[in-house]
Parts: sequence; C-alpha cells; structure tokens
Amino acid sequence: MEEVFQDCDQRMNKALKNLEKEFRKLRTGRASTSLVEDIIVNYYNTATPLVQLASISVPDSRSIAIQPWDRYSMSNIEKAIMKSDLGLNPINDGKIIRINIPPLTEERRKELLKVAKKYTEDAKIAIRNIRREGNEHLKKMKNNKEITEDDLHKGQERIQVLTDETVEKSDRLFQEKEKEIMEL
Repeated sequence: MEEVFQDCDQRMNKALKNLEKEFRKLRTGRASTSLVEDIIVNYYNTATPLVQLASISVPDSRSIAIQPWDRYSMSNIEKAIMKSDLGLNPINDGKIIRINIPPLTEERRKELLKVAKKYTEDAKIAIRNIRREGNEHLKKMKNNKEITEDDLHKGQERIQVLTDETVEKSDRLFQEKEKEIMEL
C-alpha cells in the first residue's frame, strides 16, 4: 500500500511542477528568460529549443537579449519568436536579438488570467485522475486479498487527503500568478 501512496504523491507533485513550468511561460509585465527558452527553432532542419542555440539574458526588467552561438541561426530564431504565440517582436542588430516587453493592457491581462485558469484546471484534472488510479489500484489489491476492507478505506482516505492538499497547492499557485498578472 505504501508504494501506491508514494506513486500518487510523486505523480501529483509532478503535476504541480508542470503547472509551475506552464505559469513561468505566461508573460507578465516583467521580462524573464523562461518566456523564450522553450521556443522551438528550426536549426538545420532540426527542431531545437532556443536555450540550446543561444545565451539568453535579461539586461533590464523590460527586455530580453538573445545572443546566438551560431550567427547563421539568427534569422531562424527571429522567425521562431515571431511565430510563437507570445506576441513579441524581436529586433535583430546582427549580433544580438533584443526583445522589448511591452506593458500589458487590461485586455491582455484578462486573457492571460483565462490561460492561467485553464492550466490550473488541467492540473486539477490530472491530480484527480491520479487519485482515481490510486483508488483503483487499492481495490485490485483488496480483490486479490492483499489488503483488508479496513485497509482499503484507510488507503482511500489517505489518497483523498493527499489529493485535497495538492489541489489546494495548485489553487495557491494560481492565486500567486493572478496577483502577478494583475500587478501594474
């Protein structure tokens, strides 16, 4: 039974980590390297994450600087940034690609909030699916006479407590992101 709990705990924590990663990609008013690191660039006909092609830095709170290691990849990096759904316009000076982060409009903030809410709901669905799978595993163990009826109920309660805690954490992450997005 302990293995089932540990598996559920690990998988629920992975769902939270994934939610945090998705939130880092959401653009707030501040510049962050995580906005562009995962953009996929066509590099010699190979889909390559931008972070593997260039050094990315944040010279100030409103801009990102991308310095490709291979200057022949600059136009591909520029195209990939423009194709991304981030709404950013890269400026290429021949050596460095600069991206100025415009301040967010009220409308854009509301759109970002909807996306953050969707990410949170997706994480909660994943967490509930993990709970269901854990409970099914416990039921199989009971049917195979590996655990008693009492063990089954205690196990299901323990999985439910774990689920509630993880859902609460995802809600807190959303509230923090909401505050960050609405901050002027």
